Amino acid sequence: VESFAGEGLRVLGAARRAVQEVDLTSEADIVERGLEFLGVLAMHDPPRPEVEAAVRTCQRAGIRILMITGDYGVTAATIGRRIGVVSGDRTRIINGDELDRMNDSELASALESEVVFARATPEHKLRIVASLQARNEVVAVTGDGVNDAPALKKADIGVAMGLSGTDVAKEAADIILLDDNFASIVAAVEEGRAVYSNIRKFTTYVLTSNTPEAVPFVFFALSGGRVPLALGVMHILAIDLGTDLVPALGLGAEPPEPGVMARPPRARTEHVIDRRLLARAYLWLGPIQAGFVMLSFFFAFRLQGYDTTTGLPSSGSSYRAATAMALAAVVFTQIGNLFAQRSETGSVLRVGLGGNRMLWWGIGSELIVIGLIVYVPWLGDIIGTTAFPPLGWLWLLAGIPLLPLADEVRKAFVRYRSRRKM
Repeated sequence: VESFAGEGLRVLGAARRAVQEVDLTSEADIVERGLEFLGVLAMHDPPRPEVEAAVRTCQRAGIRILMITGDYGVTAATIGRRIGVVSGDRTRIINGDELDRMNDSELASALESEVVFARATPEHKLRIVASLQARNEVVAVTGDGVNDAPALKKADIGVAMGLSGTDVAKEAADIILLDDNFASIVAAVEEGRAVYSNIRKFTTYVLTSNTPEAVPFVFFALSGGRVPLALGVMHILAIDLGTDLVPALGLGAEPPEPGVMARPPRARTEHVIDRRLLARAYLWLGPIQAGFVMLSFFFAFRLQGYDTTTGLPSSGSSYRAATAMALAAVVFTQIGNLFAQRSETGSVLRVGLGGNRMLWWGIGSELIVIGLIVYVPWLGDIIGTTAFPPLGWLWLLAGIPLLPLADEVRKAFVRYRSRRKM
């Protein structure tokens, strides 16, 4: 038995006894007496080929995997080593009867080491989950049988097998795995991390443009009206409801970043919108974008002409052209911001420009919208814009790399600090 179990085989003992009558309500130790031992059967039930790689991915992602099984301990430990759940030869194997004799503090201490739980009952599984949760761990449990139901229900996330799982297990679980494949759970974790990251990306993208929308009002108020309002209410609505909409959706469809599964799990107390996100949007990228927008506004005056004695536009059309240029400056810097937001800490050169067709649809849509606003007379009358000289478009092109380059400096500093902490 030990030899077979050491090879990772499941071993089943067979015995028989002739009886005249059987009381099925009797205890096992009463029924299983006077048996004639026949032999053992060794069964090969290998893990799926993709499990080993999935386990390694979990370990890189800071996810710990515990084996809790009803199988023989040596068999479980051998399979655990084979797929990488446990690594050392000194792995502790705790059988159900030993677990019964352990108090809560002893169990908590055992969970800190490399351990395999064998011959576990439903009560044992429930107790292990409760002990992990007492340590503030987020616990996911997988199972397929009736005896797994209590642990599936108790866990933060219960995952039942859809193909081999019992109805009781499926009812108790939060998620039903349709292909019974552990690698699918790992893929779901990666997708979940990508969704969370994408929410932060398009939130930062949208919040960044709030600063250039607010700064013109500050200039206007502090100057007592001597500095004309670069962006009015209609211009801001054109940004928020027109040019920013599709690109933000494109960021929401970003594929998982390289290395997303090499990060530790985020803390339970971490919010989607935190100080780091707000600082990036409002204290770094936003002011840079606002500065370029105001420069573009004044540059349009330079092209169109203004009264040198008052500092005001020489005509109403000059002012409308300047506001159109300021609006276009927001759009062009947001194009650069789109690529800067593809990664919170990774270089835009590493992430690249491809992999998400939706981003290019977003860029195309905002260029079309700003073109219509600038050159369609009736639309310009509604928003308060008019065409500006072609030289202005060359100026605006210079604004595209502005935010990606500025964010590269920030990202390099963040990576440097991370290396110093390690």
